[in-house]
Amino acid sequence: MSGTAANAPDEISWADFEKVLIVAGTVTRVEAFPEARKPAWKVWADFGPYGERKTSAQIVQLYRAEDLVGRQVVGVINFPEKQVGPFRSQFLLTGFPTDDGVVLTAVERPVPNGTRLA
Repeated sequence: MSGTAANAPDEISWADFEKVLIVAGTVTRVEAFPEARKPAWKVWADFGPYGERKTSAQIVQLYRAEDLVGRQVVGVINFPEKQVGPFRSQFLLTGFPTDDGVVLTAVERPVPNGTRLA
């Protein structure tokens, strides 16, 4: 992948990367979020030693609630909590935005919940 200086991202140090706690977790529950401004699910995930956390995720275009439960996902769990309408989001569910909707970051094979991205 080539780029120009104008669009090249700023380099970060290994210490900067280590500050971001990106871990695997398993979705335990999904509920509708009718109060959200954009279509979203309320998603709970078990991050093993980090406990269960919840988030609001705008992934309804590509994922049904029943297909998410039991699925392993990748989350950033050390952002501050964020108020999303009447709901407190406790982690960022990672994915890639596309024209068809957000495609979730996938774990190639199962790992223990709470395993950190390296």
